Amino acid sequence: MKRIFLVVLAAILFSGCGWIGQGDRGHLVGVQNRPDAFYADPPGMVFIPMGSFTMGPSDQDFAYSHNAVSRTVSLPAFYMDETEITNNQYRQFVHWVRDSLARSLLADFDDRYAFFEDEFGMPLDPPALNWGPRIRWDGEDERDILSELYLPEQERFFRRREIDTRRLNYRYFTVDLQRAASPGGRDIPRSELVREHEVNIYPDTLAWIRDFTYSYNEPMTKQYFWHPTYDHYPVVGVSWVQASAFNVWRTQYLNSYLSGRERPFAMDFELPSEAQWEYAARGGRELSPYPWGGPYLRNAQGCFLANFKPLRGNYTDDGGLYTVIVGHYPPNDYGLYDMAGNVAEWTRNAYDESFYIFGHDLSPDFQYDANEDDPPSMKRKVVRGGSWKDLGYFLQVSTRAYEYQDTTKSYIGFRSVQTYPGRDREDGRGASNVY
Repeated sequence: MKRIFLVVLAAILFSGCGWIGQGDRGHLVGVQNRPDAFYADPPGMVFIPMGSFTMGPSDQDFAYSHNAVSRTVSLPAFYMDETEITNNQYRQFVHWVRDSLARSLLADFDDRYAFFEDEFGMPLDPPALNWGPRIRWDGEDERDILSELYLPEQERFFRRREIDTRRLNYRYFTVDLQRAASPGGRDIPRSELVREHEVNIYPDTLAWIRDFTYSYNEPMTKQYFWHPTYDHYPVVGVSWVQASAFNVWRTQYLNSYLSGRERPFAMDFELPSEAQWEYAARGGRELSPYPWGGPYLRNAQGCFLANFKPLRGNYTDDGGLYTVIVGHYPPNDYGLYDMAGNVAEWTRNAYDESFYIFGHDLSPDFQYDANEDDPPSMKRKVVRGGSWKDLGYFLQVSTRAYEYQDTTKSYIGFRSVQTYPGRDREDGRGASNVY
């Protein structure tokens, strides 16, 4: 009894001496001095308010695909890129991976390129890269150290010293939340829920040749991803796996900046779900087959409203031959460009013909992260929006198509979404400030 009394007395004294000083007077007031909850609009993204809509066919299923039924679903608010990810935006990812490999090599010879201890003096294994010093690619010492990043002599064209794109691999980790949430998931060691990924992130430029038989597309293969003319054209030749890796990098890149300023982490960037994509593409219009609202592919002046294949063998009547610069055609009512045509777009969802039947009506989502040895049918991912080489049917906001997650096409790109943390914007539009 005496021991119990002393423990209770110590607890009272600790409470009296330690917590009263916080100014809460012993009342339940929550943790104080929390970070500001203001969430700024990510640059280049459009705010999509929460809402419900009729997901599914807005017109007859004349393709008889029988892979969608109309149903009402609800979604929380989110942000979406106003255009497809461009060559120059994706190139930032490629350069980051290239530079990180270079700094890893240089760190073995120069301590300036890495941090070997944390702020408490504890060793870091592996070391953290230091992005402060500028890489001297043509420096006398650096040139030899970085030589393994370049093509070997026997593989060079006209003796040009070029980066070996086969080395541009991005390594990252994800947590299997579905398995963690399953019965018994709490008993699974945390290390078993972490999945390691390593992805070569360089776009497949040869897709321009591979996709079309007896067609001269070699100039696009050679120049499309690197020539400045195409900087603001949508990136293509990127697989679903590569697009997913890009979003992991984009999230970590922003969080690294926010962490350095002691600000809360941002919500994850992801590929949109089918429901998010269709809801955003409709632009707030119900039962309209196209993002611009009307049932026709031309405006009142007879001009085509998207970049697609309007006539048999005639790719140019809409103003483009292949892809065109993003934002060339008018946006929908949410301010989103090219939700129909230009390039089709990856979503994060696995493809199943019956998903609309078994999917939930609250943020419907169906994900399956296929392994390399899974059968091809398990690697199908939903593609939406139609492209520059597609007929008008594929431009409809409700048309479902698929491609395999490890394939690359010259007519498929992507854009990102980011869930909005909270209920909704009071003004329904979003903040004017940026990160």
